[in-house]
Amino acid sequence: MAASSANLHEENLKPETIDRHRAIVSIMEELEAVDWYDQRAEGATDDELRAILRHNRDEEKEHAVMALEWLRRRDAKLDEHLRTYLFTEGSIIGIEAKAEGGGGEGAAASAAAGGSLGIGSLRGKGDQGETP
Repeated sequence: MAASSANLHEENLKPETIDRHRAIVSIMEELEAVDWYDQRAEGATDDELRAILRHNRDEEKEHAVMALEWLRRRDAKLDEHLRTYLFTEGSIIGIEAKAEGGGGEGAAASAAAGGSLGIGSLRGKGDQGETP
């Protein structure tokens, strides 16, 4: 894990912010361990050792998901994004386009044909200038 992510970057933080940081760093460490165990299991020449390493890898996945769920319960925007993208089928980019108000993967073709991407006006609500 990048050392820059392990430490707090500001002082006088609320306890909730520090706890979220702890969860994020823990998730990063668990996923790094998943990668290490995965590589070791693939490289192992002994079947029993390979099985142990795969078991350990999968335990780390469980730990990462538990911390992610703790974080999701405390971060409304993360919860929103997880509900949008997890356990879905099809193009992830298409899901994003639909969630953002676009038309999915067909949006680019529509734009090329002179249609709108469905992103709305690029002008701010308070703009009183010329029409684009």
